[in-house]
Amino acid sequence: MNPSALAAASGPAPEHSSADPREVSPSDKGAHWSARADGETTSITLKGDWLARTDGVVEGIGERNLGPGVRTIRFDATGLGRWDSALIAFLLSFRDAAKQRDIAFETEGLPVSAQRLLALVAPPGPVPRQAPRTPLLDRTGLWAMSVAAEAVETSALVGNIILRGAMALRGRAAMRGRDLIDTMYGAGAAALPLVAVVNVLMGGILAFIGVTELQALGAGVYVADLVAIGMVREMAPLMTAIIMCGRTGAAFAANIAAMQGAEEIDALRAVGIPVFDYLILPRVVALTAMMPLLFVFGCVVGIIGGLIVGAMTLGVPVTSFLVMAQQSLTLGFLGIGLFKSVAFGAVISIVALRVGLRAGRNAAAVGNAATSAVVAGIVGVIALDAVIDLCANVLGI
Repeated sequence: MNPSALAAASGPAPEHSSADPREVSPSDKGAHWSARADGETTSITLKGDWLARTDGVVEGIGERNLGPGVRTIRFDATGLGRWDSALIAFLLSFRDAAKQRDIAFETEGLPVSAQRLLALVAPPGPVPRQAPRTPLLDRTGLWAMSVAAEAVETSALVGNIILRGAMALRGRAAMRGRDLIDTMYGAGAAALPLVAVVNVLMGGILAFIGVTELQALGAGVYVADLVAIGMVREMAPLMTAIIMCGRTGAAFAANIAAMQGAEEIDALRAVGIPVFDYLILPRVVALTAMMPLLFVFGCVVGIIGGLIVGAMTLGVPVTSFLVMAQQSLTLGFLGIGLFKSVAFGAVISIVALRVGLRAGRNAAAVGNAATSAVVAGIVGVIALDAVIDLCANVLGI
């Protein structure tokens, strides 16, 4: 660009403490400014059109043109023509530089629309400091405290279930019979097809493994004993409990979590309805009562599945298989299976309801509650099964 043309377009150089107190846009086609220092105040005069399409945007202009000793920046836009984001970028550059140097930035001389646009752009704040990492010992202590608090809440829930259950047996609970029947149907009869399919397959798998291994030892006829004892003592209660964790436990947790998110539980409390009798007790009683029936059903269909595999692979007569299965079963095995089914039903319902009650009040909390209830329920059932087997082994049952 011709230096003489540049000087003619911009006029005389303004008085300023910096070496070059004025800058023009790269195209120098009308948009220009000048600055004049008056003590600690710098007045910036804006002239011409400021259009990003024709003039471009100059970055860092404010940092380069604020000299030392400046305490206030003012603007004069009486000669300003058309403008767009080019002017706003220019003003923001000076505002950011003024904030870094603790200089007052006055916008009264600017157009009202430009002042509003500047107000919409938040000034840069301090860079947030990264929080220090919590030491391992502190994290361990916080985890232990959270586990202890959860244990206290769960113990309180179990205690309330026992107390309110005793009152229900005496007819003093506010639990509605209709709710109990509906929940028993959902946790019992509605689950029969899934329980049947899984336990038939488990009985067939036990029979197939027994045939494969026992036949090598010449003891293939004992496959009926293996299927009967394995299903009654271990597989039927355990597999039925796992099915109910994924089906009924997840439904309980999601239902309670959804009610938490919709504030329905708070509404029940506000109108004086006992939430525990209305929501918690029917679900615990229903699942605990249905689990022994599902266990018996699972044992029957599991033995039938083993019978089918045994008859197909060994040609064992149906009558002989059933007689050997009956002779191998004892009241001890049946008692252990029934006790497991009752205990598993109580654990699944309590875990699911506890997870639902502590869920957050948003849409994601419903899915998280269902997932947590299934995982915690399955882990709890398997751990309890191991404890019961260990105790039965010690007692010689």
